[in-house]
Amino acid sequence: MTGLIGDGYALASASCFAAANVLIARGAKLGDADNGAFVSLLLTAAISGAGWIALGIARGFEPVTTNALLWFAGAGVFTAYIGRVFFYASVQHLGAMRSSAMKRLNPFFAVMLGVAVLGETLTRGMVVGLALIFASFVALLAGSRGDPQADRKPLGRRLVNAGYIYGPISALGYATGYLLRKMGLADAHDAFLGAAVGCIVGAAIFAATGAVRPEYARAVKATFARPNAWLIAAGVMSSFGQILYFAALNVSPMSRVGLISTMEVFVTLFLGMALLRRTESLTPAVALAAALGVAGTAFIIGV
Repeated sequence: MTGLIGDGYALASASCFAAANVLIARGAKLGDADNGAFVSLLLTAAISGAGWIALGIARGFEPVTTNALLWFAGAGVFTAYIGRVFFYASVQHLGAMRSSAMKRLNPFFAVMLGVAVLGETLTRGMVVGLALIFASFVALLAGSRGDPQADRKPLGRRLVNAGYIYGPISALGYATGYLLRKMGLADAHDAFLGAAVGCIVGAAIFAATGAVRPEYARAVKATFARPNAWLIAAGVMSSFGQILYFAALNVSPMSRVGLISTMEVFVTLFLGMALLRRTESLTPAVALAAALGVAGTAFIIGV
């Protein structure tokens, strides 16, 4: 029963993130000062914090160790700040479909970190999975969104698109943060607290970055001066996606949660075809990249 609950949390999380991907694409246009990343951090912190307080009042607050808070804060630096901020930027540049397919780089970097940092063994299945995920990234570069001449451009020219840079940075941030998040949950089994602490840290770093990066300052100001309903809705869905992902990790192995979460790309493609017809289309390159990325994740996990 616990396994089924964990699977349900993971699938619900994937669906929420998929909805957020499409909402970001609807609300954030290339060149806009605000792409929704900051408001999503504030909303996640508020929603998860309220959930933590409500559950604590209802059934009592569980003991929280300093180590757990530090793990959650560290995870927030990588997932809430680097992972989420750069992912929102990649959606703004590439659209929901391509950015979602690129998120399959998360397990790619997770394996690399496991081998390099934790000394884990690189199995044959992992090697195959890494190759498939890398192939999915190449497939994305082989196509383009809205540029019929892109297929004839050299690979280096396609890499100039900032979205293809932001995506891998985001994936590396998420992969690093998930490792720290799992360690925090081992000390404090509280999905709401973990999400709240991480996003508070992420929002604080985002605001502080505005002191040296004018575009971050403009994004913070735009969040309050010109609220965007699409981006607010995206933030709400991202919030529930993160909280549900925490909840899934709390009761299920990280590998199982990671595999189920790959469904996000297919839900995103379905919603994108239904709601983003004017700006995006499901090209063969995107479909191939999605399939290769999911297959690669399956090989890495050993399923």
